[in-house]
Amino acid sequence: MHSKMTAAGAITFVVAVKSRGQILEDNFLASPCFLKPHPYQILIQENFTSAAKAYNDAIDRSINDLMIFCHQDVFLPAAWLSQLQRALAYLEVEDPNWGVLGCGGVNPDHSGWGHLYSTGLGITGPPFERPGAVQTLDEIVLILRKSSGLRFDDHLPHFHLYGTDICLRAAKAGRKNYVIDAFCVHNTEEIVILSSEFYECCRYIRRTWKDCLPIQTTCIRLTRFNLPVYTMKLREAYLRLIRGKEVGAARVRDVQQLIKGIGCGS
Repeated sequence: MHSKMTAAGAITFVVAVKSRGQILEDNFLASPCFLKPHPYQILIQENFTSAAKAYNDAIDRSINDLMIFCHQDVFLPAAWLSQLQRALAYLEVEDPNWGVLGCGGVNPDHSGWGHLYSTGLGITGPPFERPGAVQTLDEIVLILRKSSGLRFDDHLPHFHLYGTDICLRAAKAGRKNYVIDAFCVHNTEEIVILSSEFYECCRYIRRTWKDCLPIQTTCIRLTRFNLPVYTMKLREAYLRLIRGKEVGAARVRDVQQLIKGIGCGS
């Protein structure tokens, strides 16, 4: 079923943006599958107060079952759709009840999967044959089926950790989440200091999913005593102290090496 749907173009792509701009045009919309007349539904969700609300609205509006949620700064190479189709064909046999798919993800034991390029990190890992099961997925690309009944948490604020939330919702419903080898490019800048909005989302996820702790995300580990978050904030405070407003990436790496001994316990 999934192979037929993909070949027929029965896919809805969704991007949530605060306002439409050049980043969207130069990255996501510049992907080869969109450069000629195409059969896909594309929903650009503008002016929503959170990713969850934008994505739930898109689920309601989607005319297709297969939905792909992307960051606006993600570029999907020419082979991306065929790699997606291969993964769907495998899961149709091995786990047709899958929950959410993505291009990068991790487990509580820190093991993970991912084969993508990020301008902040480089290539995250080697190619791999079969989808790998994970606890949470990175938000750069999320794939789900409308028919699964999965929805994002409307009460989760801002634009962070909604991938973590939807994966935990899938797991609660008895569905596994997988990283697939569908290579994409994430044209982003390395984030050295996280926003207060990110930490607000951390608090929300820890409170909502306290029975699932520890929760490993691709950004941070959420635990009962919250030590990784405190450690991250301490690192950021130290960076602010020594860097002012700007510091080179090499200097940032030097600082991170100096203070990595702080650790990230449970």
